[in-house]
Amino acid sequence: MTTGEPTAPIRRTWSEVHERATRMAGALVAGGVAPGDSVAVLAGDPAAIAPAVQAVWLAGGSITMLHQPTARTDLAEWAEDTLKVLSMIGARLVLLGAPFDALAAVLDQHGVSYRLLDDLDGEPPAAPVAVDESATALLQLTSGSTADPKAVRITHGNLWSNAEAMRVAAALDPETDRMVSWLPLFHDMGMVGFLTVPMLLGIDLVKVTPVDFLGRPTLWPDLISRYQGTITAAPNFAYAIAARRMEGVEDGTWDLSRLRIALNGAEPIDPVAVKSFTDAGARFGMPAECVLCAYGMAETTLGVAFAPLFTGLSVDVVDPDELEAGRRAVPVPADSPNARAFPLLGPPLPGLEVEVVDESGAVRGEREVGQLRVRGEAVTPEYLTVDGPVATQDADGWLDTGDEGYVVDGQVVVCGRRKDVIIMGGRNIYPTDIERAATSVEGVRAGNAVAVRLDAGTRRERFAVVVESKHAGEDSAVRELSKAISARVVDAVGLRPYSVVVLKPGSLPKTPSGKLRRSAASSLVPSAS
Repeated sequence: MTTGEPTAPIRRTWSEVHERATRMAGALVAGGVAPGDSVAVLAGDPAAIAPAVQAVWLAGGSITMLHQPTARTDLAEWAEDTLKVLSMIGARLVLLGAPFDALAAVLDQHGVSYRLLDDLDGEPPAAPVAVDESATALLQLTSGSTADPKAVRITHGNLWSNAEAMRVAAALDPETDRMVSWLPLFHDMGMVGFLTVPMLLGIDLVKVTPVDFLGRPTLWPDLISRYQGTITAAPNFAYAIAARRMEGVEDGTWDLSRLRIALNGAEPIDPVAVKSFTDAGARFGMPAECVLCAYGMAETTLGVAFAPLFTGLSVDVVDPDELEAGRRAVPVPADSPNARAFPLLGPPLPGLEVEVVDESGAVRGEREVGQLRVRGEAVTPEYLTVDGPVATQDADGWLDTGDEGYVVDGQVVVCGRRKDVIIMGGRNIYPTDIERAATSVEGVRAGNAVAVRLDAGTRRERFAVVVESKHAGEDSAVRELSKAISARVVDAVGLRPYSVVVLKPGSLPKTPSGKLRRSAASSLVPSAS
């Protein structure tokens, strides 16, 4: 495991990480951590977090990665939200590490027990504390509002099943693979996909932080080149940012030819962002086929479906009218007017089943759109909420994903979140279609457009578009930008937004992991009464 890039890289073998973890586990057990105890971690350095996670598991406890405050965070609000989380998960201890050890005073003020990671050093236990496969391994905080927290309870059985399934589907090989990641460790893709899995399987990992990436986006391809990385992952916005920054780099600067998996699966996949990334990477030998479209969620530990390896971005092009009004994905030629293109996300991972049902629960057929649900060994048994645990599965073991989609040739296709669908004139409009149209307008920040459903009241339903732009505040520029966005949206979906709101960069509400929050963005639209 290599950390500390780009200023002071340090490589530790997984054996060295484990040796440190055993000493930390000894200190935890001596300090009273018992089987089943919930332990929270607040730290920024992956080199400190990796052994801490192992240590808690060796001591028989479960891990929760707390959301991290930023420079703009109101610490009083953060403390209030964090106390809710700690109470919800029943945490008896917080493990603090740099740069958040400075928050010790805040925890003291609220009577929260904590220990500094640097101080955990004890006699290694003779053996790991035994727990059952149904015991909690990870309490993964969801991406919703921190003021109304919810955690996915992932058992050791869930975690092992999904890790093994992803090993098979991605053909992971400790002898030849090297993973490169900047993803946050409080997010499921970062914590499970790019820490737990390589740690479990013994795969080389180069790990930096989101702050490192955002401060210098070209650090990401630079690390892939210097370490000959074979596997990486990111959400849409990061691929778009990296593509723009790569354009100004001289030919021959990097060698990205070893990259075999660039996974995109944290949100609805934007084919435009993916293509911009592969186009920019082609000059450095990056094969376009390395893109791996995936479907994932914390409720299945991480992965639900992976597209076949080294097939790149494959899309299913369908008739928009049949999709929106007929709830069917009828294939049409790629150049058909206003055709919708959805990435094919591959078959379900080993040990998982996916099916599509209508509102009554009846199973839908091939290319029929409905509610996606999933069943299998990796599926969480319950959520923890502020009001207590809530079961996730029905009597037959099915979990409702909250997503709309369909299945074609055994591959899963996701159309969008059910709660975000905009229904107008009997048509189901997916906000991602509107958002992609808006972000295609010059002047709109890549990945920073939100389509929000407006409360119709007694009127028919309407929607607004909220975007970020450096032109916010410039009246004439905003007027022109709004007109261009409206025109582009009409071209894409045949409907005009009720309003277009242009905000300065950094204004759109996002989850701690960086996803846009559509429901919260609706409050930014002036009254539509």
